[in-house]
Amino acid sequence: MKQFFKNFWLLLKKAYVGFIDDNGMKLSASLSYYTIFSLSPMLVIIISLASLFFGREAVQGQVYGQIKDLIGSSAALEVQDMIKNAQLSNHTIKATVIGLVTLLLGATGVFSEIQDSINFIWSLRAKPKRGWLKIIINRLLSFSMIVTIGFLLLVALVINTVLDVFSEHVQHLFPHMAIYIFYIINLLLLLIIITFMFSVIFKVLPDGYLAWKDALIGATFTSFFFMIGKFIIGLYLGQTKAGFAYGAAGSLIVILLWVYYSSIILYFGAEFTKAYSYTFGKGIIPKKEAVMIETKEVVSDATKILKIEKDIIEKLS
Repeated sequence: MKQFFKNFWLLLKKAYVGFIDDNGMKLSASLSYYTIFSLSPMLVIIISLASLFFGREAVQGQVYGQIKDLIGSSAALEVQDMIKNAQLSNHTIKATVIGLVTLLLGATGVFSEIQDSINFIWSLRAKPKRGWLKIIINRLLSFSMIVTIGFLLLVALVINTVLDVFSEHVQHLFPHMAIYIFYIINLLLLLIIITFMFSVIFKVLPDGYLAWKDALIGATFTSFFFMIGKFIIGLYLGQTKAGFAYGAAGSLIVILLWVYYSSIILYFGAEFTKAYSYTFGKGIIPKKEAVMIETKEVVSDATKILKIEKDIIEKLS
């Protein structure tokens, strides 16, 4: 157990140093910018896909409830308005086709940004002569992530439906503990769903091969960090009224802040995954259309200190 915590602390320090060296805060700000423009078209596509199996009202209600729990009712209403304004027009075929293409490009933009950023964090770079085929493949990969989120939304809806069916039986059997039981079940299910989503992101999007074990361990850490950050961010936004000073744009600022902090968690998780993969896993191997970036000649003071500490730990062990 002592060795586990020692290794975990070493990975945390590596992830932190890597996050600082790779300008993780700047990458997170960039992702926040892309997300604001991709949010409404992405949600439109997700809701449309999920509505093929569930009613649109049920899907929209689920999405609204999740967003409300994360960033508050006013920001959730703002997102709801964004979704309504982004709905496809059915006036003419030409307008529908143009709207659909715009919708797909806007929705996949955020995942293309995530792909480029994780490539940078993992020291991967696509070869210069990628061509249109590579660009199309990247967009298809990004769209596959949207389909994955739609699938996870469906799973959440099915689970909620099943829980509603068994809620009365559980309340009858455990009247004083029913609330706690459902809270723990929802928390565990949310953790599993988020872990699966991060695993797919780390495994599919970057231009490098990562072992599933390494991806799952990195995704599990990121999910725990995300759950803790979700609570802290929600508490911060609820207590400080961060968007109040911005008037009519306050809801948008709240959304931007939440996305920014979530982006920090995602990229820190990517750094942790990289640290684990190279320290205890199988490492990251570039795909045939990518190359590994050479190690930077300029090494930060933090990196030097970390190397010294690692050498000391190895000698003591």
